[in-house]
Amino acid sequence: MQIIPAIDIRDGHCVRLLYGDYDAETRYDVDPVERAQFYASIGLKHLHIVDLDGARDGSPRNAALIERMVAASGVSVQVGGGIRTAAHIRTLLDHGVARVVIGSTAVKQPDLVTDWLSQFGASRVVLALDVRFDQHGQPLVTTDAWQSTSAATLYELIDRYLTVGLRHVLCTDISRDGALSGPSVDLYRTTLTRYPQLQLQASGGVSCIEDLQALREAGLPAAITGKALLEGKITAEQLAAC
Repeated sequence: MQIIPAIDIRDGHCVRLLYGDYDAETRYDVDPVERAQFYASIGLKHLHIVDLDGARDGSPRNAALIERMVAASGVSVQVGGGIRTAAHIRTLLDHGVARVVIGSTAVKQPDLVTDWLSQFGASRVVLALDVRFDQHGQPLVTTDAWQSTSAATLYELIDRYLTVGLRHVLCTDISRDGALSGPSVDLYRTTLTRYPQLQLQASGGVSCIEDLQALREAGLPAAITGKALLEGKITAEQLAAC
């Protein structure tokens, strides 16, 4: 299982939001570039960067900083936040980003995102499908920084994009994001059972090394963790052992 550390950027700083709420921000006294280098130095091969300013404004806002992080770390980097056009994607890829992460646009403009998968290749595009469970236990996909809930389920959207070669899906249970409450292992296990061909990335709730071990035992190809690493709840030594 790939362990992918997350670095969320806002106003040039490394931050974490609780449940995606911009008013519930924790700012960390670490330099984003140095943090990216640190993760590379302990042997991690991948990095997940979120441009929170871009996610809110609808256009990338931290491109220069992200470019420095990519160059300094030397690892495979995926980036999300504010990516709304093919030009945004091309710029990031030209600056060394390995994959772009597409969220709300995948729900709102499926024909456009289908074109991107064709144009840039399924290996370069990750669909970020963030879900909240309805009263019947169905995982409904949210949009607009989790402010709106669509009528589409996680599985309906995966089915739609599998027809055009979808490979990478990043799934977050938003009720757990930033809360250190443990990941939604059952959700990911169910999703993998239905779609064993996916390179599924689990996100949200990872609080300790045991959570990562549980995801690995469930067969997850990759898991993202942010806050637990930033706050030392998972150490470099534990990652090495895992």
